[in-house]
Amino acid sequence: MGVTAETPAPVSPGPEPFSERLKASTWTHHQAAEAHGFTQALLGGTLSREGYTDMVAQHYFAYTALEEVGRTLAGDPLADRFLLPALERVPALVRDLEHLVGPDWRDRISPTPATRTYTARIEQMADRPEGFVAHHYTRYMGDVSGGQFIRRVAARTYGITDEAGVAFYVFDALGSLPRFREGYRARLDSLELDAAAADRVVAETRLAYQLNTEVLADLGKLYTPAS
Repeated sequence: MGVTAETPAPVSPGPEPFSERLKASTWTHHQAAEAHGFTQALLGGTLSREGYTDMVAQHYFAYTALEEVGRTLAGDPLADRFLLPALERVPALVRDLEHLVGPDWRDRISPTPATRTYTARIEQMADRPEGFVAHHYTRYMGDVSGGQFIRRVAARTYGITDEAGVAFYVFDALGSLPRFREGYRARLDSLELDAAAADRVVAETRLAYQLNTEVLADLGKLYTPAS
């Protein structure tokens, strides 16, 4: 008598990795930032050098706040795993501003109203490690990914022949960027978050994208008024 093979029971998928949930939950916010007129002018090579320089300046204020909060949270079990010296952008932004603006750049740049709102929110994360992770993810993962295309466009558009001027987008110390992104997602997936904490990270990430888009809108009023 032969043996009748049984149809295998369907395998239930495991829980969704947190990195996938975070990406899916914030995708429309990410797209809104990419579709903004200011971003499109930058990517299309039609943004003025002045507009690009002002964007670099706004980055400087945001990253100064973010990296200062990171130092405040050093040793926190949640935030500490994301504090990677090779990611820090302020020294590169200083180099870019010295090249784009001149040695007196500190006296010649200022935050837009939207940037002031954005940095104030980042500073509030000094005692909210989950929120810090949200802002960290929003900024650095975007720069390591899409920022590489911006680097090439900016170098071509503004005649930048060495790193100064686009140093912000240079992450040579990270080695393989695809491998780094994979490791970053693994860090997110390994976070021990209860449902409420995970919801807070998702909500703060959405807010971070919104605040960043508002920064672009402020810049757009100045440099792409038709957008």
